[in-house]
Amino acid sequence: MRRRWFSLVAAGLLVAATLLPAAPAMAAPTFKVPFPCGQSWSGQTRSDHSPAYAIDFNRTDDLGDPVVASAPGTVDRVTDLGGTSYGKYVRIDHGGGYTTYYAHLNGFNVSVGQSISYGKVIGWVGSTGGSTGPHLHYEQRLNGNDIQARFNGTLALYWGTKTYTSDNNCSSTTATGTVNTAGADLTVRSGPGTGYTAVGSVADGTTVTIYCQTSGTTVTGTYGTSSIWDRIGSGRYVSDAYVQTGYDGYIPNVPRC
Repeated sequence: MRRRWFSLVAAGLLVAATLLPAAPAMAAPTFKVPFPCGQSWSGQTRSDHSPAYAIDFNRTDDLGDPVVASAPGTVDRVTDLGGTSYGKYVRIDHGGGYTTYYAHLNGFNVSVGQSISYGKVIGWVGSTGGSTGPHLHYEQRLNGNDIQARFNGTLALYWGTKTYTSDNNCSSTTATGTVNTAGADLTVRSGPGTGYTAVGSVADGTTVTIYCQTSGTTVTGTYGTSSIWDRIGSGRYVSDAYVQTGYDGYIPNVPRC
């Protein structure tokens, strides 16, 4: 009788466990492109990559460019493997089993245990470890397994190369400036330099919104000689040498393109 009683109790527990609803899986973070707001990078995926779903990010002269956190989390690994594998890399724990890896870095800007948010610079693009040239090796993982990466919930391109434009931490401060050309219209270029295609012009005295700044062709204008270019819209750049911003050099808190 006693043995039968225990059998009935065990059966009851089994039924109860079967009927209890499973705990819902934690939603994935909203991952962003791991570079500052407004930057465009070429991301390559290939089936013979290790791990397969990693993305290699490149752009021209990218050695030393900042790499930023693609989602909020806690840094749980800052490691230097020397001349092998990932070389210098950072891992961020985003909770719910989700982590991101940033490998082949040139250097670190975070420490283990540090809580970070979108857009935090964690290191710089390098060519450490088994890399054969400067780039960022980026991964998204769930419970230790690599998964196909998503940015803003949209699946990355598998397999091939795609240009990704970052909206990471784009709530950062913008600035305004006044065009001063002593009368002539200021040419707007498709990129930060005089060699880029002219895509329009802005009149002398126009107030423009500056979304980010970057370096490019050196120009001598109303405010001296400068290599800084201001992005005033998508694919629209003007030389800072002709824009009155109140600052000599880069504007504080305005992101770098």
